[in-house]
Amino acid sequence: MLRELKTFVAVTRYGTFAAAGMHIGLTQSAVSAQMRNLEKALGIRLFDRTGRQAILNAAGQRALPMAQQILDTFNRMAVSEDVSEYRGELKIGAVATVQTGLLPQAFLRLREQAPLLEPKLVPGVSLSLLSQVDTGEVDLAILIKPPFELPKELSAQVIRREPFVLIVPMDLEGDDPLQILASQPHVRYDRNSFGGRLITRFLREQQIDVHVAMEMDELEAIVKMVECGFGVSLLPEAGLWLEHGAKVRIIALGELTFYREIVLLQRYSQRTQPIQLLFAKCLTQPPG
Repeated sequence: MLRELKTFVAVTRYGTFAAAGMHIGLTQSAVSAQMRNLEKALGIRLFDRTGRQAILNAAGQRALPMAQQILDTFNRMAVSEDVSEYRGELKIGAVATVQTGLLPQAFLRLREQAPLLEPKLVPGVSLSLLSQVDTGEVDLAILIKPPFELPKELSAQVIRREPFVLIVPMDLEGDDPLQILASQPHVRYDRNSFGGRLITRFLREQQIDVHVAMEMDELEAIVKMVECGFGVSLLPEAGLWLEHGAKVRIIALGELTFYREIVLLQRYSQRTQPIQLLFAKCLTQPPG
């Protein structure tokens, strides 16, 4: 019945049987069959089916937190207190800059202390990774702190603060970031991303209406566009472009500096599991 409970939680998260099936690798008919099995076993109906939507009824709303608790309890049963003997899989979600920044050394430390562990890296953008932690598709994730309040079931630990800077082509004159932003084409950090929303707020506060030349989500690609003179960009001071010495000029924002925070996101009930505590330690341990 555990698979039915997992599917039940997925349906409540994604809203339809089809969407849940797409995310957990089942057909819509298989999801529907599992929900019928679960309702039959419990002797109650869990959903009010309206068109394509599956809306939790009162019984379903009561059952959901108990289903999540059962799944969390089962997951804890599989965890050994001796992390060096842990043989399970640990699914770790991460945004792009973390994959090439924090994670390599963290994975190395993790392998030294839990050599039998099988870490699996799941790439994605912050919003998608948040959903995957929420539904249990990944065990934990490193992402940009959301600009909204998290569900009470999730725990976010800030592990790094990264300042935003203005980058401009090497031959562009001037050092006033606000004047440059107002006058130059802007290579926009995707405004739908969590980091991009911070930029939107900054521009609104400074009352600057930028001319967007292009909008992208990959920091390294944005830097390349600025290198070739396509425009200027506000972006976090993080990623491989710093290590590789990009041919751009970096202008600090001074007292206007704002930050994006990188967080380790976990389900609140799982954050004290030995293997998750070990990973958090590996991730936050200073180099050296």
